[in-house]
Amino acid sequence: MRRERMVDVLVVGAGPAGLATAAGLAAGGAGEVEVVDRDQQAGGAARHCAHGGFGRLGLTGPQYAERCVAAAVGAGAVLRTGVTVTGWSGALTLDITSPRGLERVTARAVVLATGARERPRAARLVPGTRPAGVFTTGEVQRAVHGHRQRIGTRAVVVGAEPVSFTALETLRRAGVEVAALVTEYPHHQASRGRAAGARLLRGVPLLTDATVTELLGRGRLSGVRLRHRDGRAAHIACDTVVFTGDFVPDHELARHGGLPLDPGTRGPAVDSAFRTAERGVFAVGNVLHAAEPARVVAWEGAAASAAVRRYLSDGDWPSASVPLRVTAPLAWIAPNRLTPDEPGDGSDGFTLRTTEFVARPTLVVTQDGRTLYRARHRRQAIPNRPLRVPGDWACRVDARGGAVRVALGTASG
Repeated sequence: MRRERMVDVLVVGAGPAGLATAAGLAAGGAGEVEVVDRDQQAGGAARHCAHGGFGRLGLTGPQYAERCVAAAVGAGAVLRTGVTVTGWSGALTLDITSPRGLERVTARAVVLATGARERPRAARLVPGTRPAGVFTTGEVQRAVHGHRQRIGTRAVVVGAEPVSFTALETLRRAGVEVAALVTEYPHHQASRGRAAGARLLRGVPLLTDATVTELLGRGRLSGVRLRHRDGRAAHIACDTVVFTGDFVPDHELARHGGLPLDPGTRGPAVDSAFRTAERGVFAVGNVLHAAEPARVVAWEGAAASAAVRRYLSDGDWPSASVPLRVTAPLAWIAPNRLTPDEPGDGSDGFTLRTTEFVARPTLVVTQDGRTLYRARHRRQAIPNRPLRVPGDWACRVDARGGAVRVALGTASG
């Protein structure tokens, strides 16, 4: 028998974004705030990250996760783990399954903070058999830090972005020799400057302009085949491979709820107040832009809590919005909807990602042929790293006009 009940705000996802949202809502007097998460432990991916650098105090991931949980619970939010949201029964009514059984929860507002995940080997269409020893970064972190498992002796890391270097450090701590980092790009994307990259690599070979084309071995991985951009083939003997980065939003719940998804981010389309196209439904964190660091999504959670409180107070919801679209080599922009004529819309700026290295890029924002913003950035645009653009031009958007276009040019363009 399904039990039905009501809450003021239901937050789906107990990572840093969801917990920060819940903490702000509960502390701000939003009423009964409940956070649900399918995992047995709250805190999101941070709790598997043993390295430091989380938050202003440079905490380890587990320490940061504990603080996020303590802040939400201390503010008065109800936290429930081991709870799976199975679907929507209405715009603000969700069906959930938990140790209590089947429930149907109706809220005045719903916040999706379901995060993102790395695409595994199968989603990347890498051929070969299905040997043991194939991981994503998250799986390696859980195995090493969570379960103290021995994972292998010699590894290849696929990727050279920030999370790839986290995987590299995890493997080192586990006593695994790293044969190489392999990236399809001409450079690493972890930090600016070759010296910084060399410090992170610490002697590990970085193979650029290369892709993994096949996994070898039966029962246990025995190696990987590579293809370089110039056509050369290579083989690396290893018993472990870690596919890193290439994050995609966990958007299944949003999709099942009929929320429009942005074609670039593949997460729910939202405006700067984290409002989706469905009245009363908000989205925050890496379900919107896979993937930003914990401190960034926690800041978003705090900002989203203020937006949700305003909605609970006045019930106001935009009747229309203007979409933002990007052109290559930009991959996406977030937020990706504008609600003109609303104070503050776009004031916190926008985050973009590029698929190519571009030296001193020029960002141009237009609507119906009218230039709203144009500026040259001093720093290089780097794939898998955020590129920021201020939002002071948003007030000049025509609410009745076409889509706003964001383009990236070269230093001369």
